[in-house]
Amino acid sequence: MYFWTNEGEPNEPIHVHIAVGRAVANATKIWITRDGKAIVENNNSRIPDKGLRRLIEAIEKDSEIVIEEWRKYFGEVRYFC
Repeated sequence: MYFWTNEGEPNEPIHVHIAVGRAVANATKIWITRDGKAIVENNNSRIPDKGLRRLIEAIEKDSEIVIEEWRKYFGEVRYFC
C-alpha cells in the first residue's frame, strides 16, 4: 500500500494505491472516507476479490494511521466523501 507524492494541485482526496510486487502507475486505487471506510475506485491491479477484501479490511483497521501520514506529508486531508 502506498501513495504517490505528486497527487496534483490541489491534492486529490485521500487514497492509497495497491499493487502486487512493486508500485506501478496504474495500480488499484482506494479512497478513504471521513469515517475511515475504504471505497474501491478501481481494481486495475486485478487483485482477486478475496485478497482485495482483506486489504480493504486492513486499510479500514489502520485508516487513522494512513490519514495521519497523509496529513504529515501533504499538510492537509481532503476526503472523497
